Amino acid sequence: MLQAADDQFAQRVRDSFARQAVMQTLGAELEAVEAGRVLMTMGHRPELTQQHGFLHAGIVATALDSACGYAAFSLMPVDAAVLTIEFKINLLSPARGPFFRFEGQVLKAGRTISVVEGRAWGYTGAETPESEKKLVASMNATVMTVLGRDGLKH
Repeated sequence: MLQAADDQFAQRVRDSFARQAVMQTLGAELEAVEAGRVLMTMGHRPELTQQHGFLHAGIVATALDSACGYAAFSLMPVDAAVLTIEFKINLLSPARGPFFRFEGQVLKAGRTISVVEGRAWGYTGAETPESEKKLVASMNATVMTVLGRDGLKH
């Protein structure tokens, strides 16, 4: 079981997420924050699609990057900031929507570098037991704990 640095980790993640303007632009919301795991949701919007009406791959990557980064951030020291230093994404199915979930799960938390796995699912309707869930993308990310660097907020 992964251990957060303090009992305020979820609030720190939520506060940082609220400052991330790109997540507001995408309409992404935090659904769950646990030590080493973050779940985000987002609806399909035409202005976020490519020419076939699917959620653009760059949007999927952006959302997964944030889910992975915040999963790692949840385990970092109180005064740390988080930066992604590398990721690889596999786009597995067209992101049709109308509803999406993005999950980041820490595989290995290190003092400086963490390895995180991300998954994106598209739902055929509002999330209900009858709604079909389809894996849209997977991500492997390497995330860095940043301490003592001017200009980076935690």
